[in-house]
Amino acid sequence: MQLADLNSIEERIKLVEETVRPFTNRSKELDENGTFPFENFNELKEIGYPAITIPQKYGGLGISLYEMLRHQETIAIADGATALSIGWHMGITKHNGDNNSWKDEKYQEFATDVINTGALLNSAATEPATGSPTRGGKPETVARKSDEGEWVITGRKTFTTMAPILSYFLVSASIEGKDQVGNFLVKRERQGVTIEETWDSIAMKATGSHDLVLTDVYVKDDDLVGYLTPGKKSPAGWLLHIPACYLGIAKAAQAYAVNFATDYSPNSIKGTISDLPNVKQKIGEMELRVMQSSSFLYDVAKKWDESSDEVRGSMQPELGAAKLSVVNQAVEIVDLAMRIAGARSLSKQNPLQRHYRDVRAGIHNPPMDDMTIMQLGDKAIEQNS
Repeated sequence: MQLADLNSIEERIKLVEETVRPFTNRSKELDENGTFPFENFNELKEIGYPAITIPQKYGGLGISLYEMLRHQETIAIADGATALSIGWHMGITKHNGDNNSWKDEKYQEFATDVINTGALLNSAATEPATGSPTRGGKPETVARKSDEGEWVITGRKTFTTMAPILSYFLVSASIEGKDQVGNFLVKRERQGVTIEETWDSIAMKATGSHDLVLTDVYVKDDDLVGYLTPGKKSPAGWLLHIPACYLGIAKAAQAYAVNFATDYSPNSIKGTISDLPNVKQKIGEMELRVMQSSSFLYDVAKKWDESSDEVRGSMQPELGAAKLSVVNQAVEIVDLAMRIAGARSLSKQNPLQRHYRDVRAGIHNPPMDDMTIMQLGDKAIEQNS
């Protein structure tokens, strides 16, 4: 069964739920070994998942942001690393297709590959010397024009999530001799493209976020698909895949803790620990945070789907606030879950310790909390001036 064959959001969510169910059982081994979840991605490709954010005019389903986030949360409940990883492809594919960011022929070529083969894309923008691209550093990766009119790219990119399986890299590079930064679509099979396995994080270990090394990589003139202004970021609803992922991880931790509390009955009490006021309070606090986060996240997503380009252009503070709030609440939810489970939550055999490590990675995903708070401050001042 393919997602493209189903007519409703709920039918598609059900198929995704069924597909990702085995992911949970693989998470422990993938995390412990730091290996990449190839099997998970193959199963997502089998139902045509990578193609559903491609606009209909290019042959995809053109799903809404709201639906994309529902799917991403569903995947994250089963396996956070897989969800965060494929979320980048889903969001970037949606953003560039919806906004006609590339030339039509170039996007259609890419879209056809995704539809036919499940090809995956991610941005390669972060570098050791520049830090987060959101801070405005100019790439040290350089693109120069050859005598034959092709682009030649050299540089190194860090945090290239899904590096083991990507077919395309969207590489930011400073253009030699000009005060411009270009975005280049680089195919994996290009000579000079290599992956250096550097990913040693204790969080999101199965994302394969290795270094991309580009050594005199020749690409065609039309592989320059756009220009960037370092530090300038237009509102991007697709980045809500980040809080959707961490909300899913938090829900997985919540479910584990509630099941534990309703099953565990030490001989010092009658009934289970879920009957104890202090445990019931923590369960209630988790549920409150889940309700708040879900409402905030999906209300902002629906507003994005229903708004004009003009309104979307003013939504950066709301998008940032949703990410900040949901991610930080997700951290608190996992912490509460661990308090309910007690010291056994720190066992290597217990999934809560993995959820704890993984959920904290969200703090370091864009946009950064300090930038969001400043934007909210500016918005409040502007509204009252």
